[in-house]
Amino acid sequence: MALFRIRRGAPEPERQSPPAEDWNPSGFALPRHVAIIMDGNGRWAARRSLPREMGHREGVKSMREIIRESGRLKIEALTLYAFSTENWSRPKDEVGALMSLMLDCFRNEIDELNRSGVRVRVIGDVSRLPDTHRAEIASASARTSGNAGLKLNLALNYGGRDELVRAARALARDCAAGILDPDSICEASLAARLDTAGLPDVDLLIRTSGESRLSNFLPFQSAYAELVVTPTLWPDFTAEEFHRALDEYFSRDRRFGGRK
Repeated sequence: MALFRIRRGAPEPERQSPPAEDWNPSGFALPRHVAIIMDGNGRWAARRSLPREMGHREGVKSMREIIRESGRLKIEALTLYAFSTENWSRPKDEVGALMSLMLDCFRNEIDELNRSGVRVRVIGDVSRLPDTHRAEIASASARTSGNAGLKLNLALNYGGRDELVRAARALARDCAAGILDPDSICEASLAARLDTAGLPDVDLLIRTSGESRLSNFLPFQSAYAELVVTPTLWPDFTAEEFHRALDEYFSRDRRFGGRK
């Protein structure tokens, strides 16, 4: 049975999230770190005979709504899968549209994010991104670095295997320089060299559009994450459906390999 229903109507221009106090009356402990694979933009557009770019632009509205709701609920960290290392294989016009949209997002959203106390961080190998994008990323990170609210992590040119390789190289360099004893390497040593260093492991990983795979997203950090898959396409993913995913998380028995 599908966890969520798929809404057929086009989304309204601006959606209003229900107040945080109107939800979670039982006061369940929220996940510290939520990660979302934002999937289904292209299919959303195709069902409406629209260009794929329109699906990506509608997806930004969902992203904005979920960021706001995560902040309201006092979730510590939210990581969004925006552009993977594999996405470069898409048609050039779609990649170009995505790059343009990313730039618009950084320029248009940063003021509100900063006012809301959100701390912006980009994970992934940004060296392949255009200079203008790297400059905007550096500016957004520096501008929000002192904020104490939601830790928003945007995965851009991110791949879990690539991240692990880069972390392994960092460990190897430290060992070669005599900074680190190879025999002392442990999980914490590796975690400290990942892009998510300093963040808690993922507690809840949500994937929209019904696909049931990780797609190379945070494999180390999600080792004990609760997975919630919804058939809802990302542009239709609302705060209400976010609450339903959290309700599903609350119903899980998290034993971490042990027994209660």
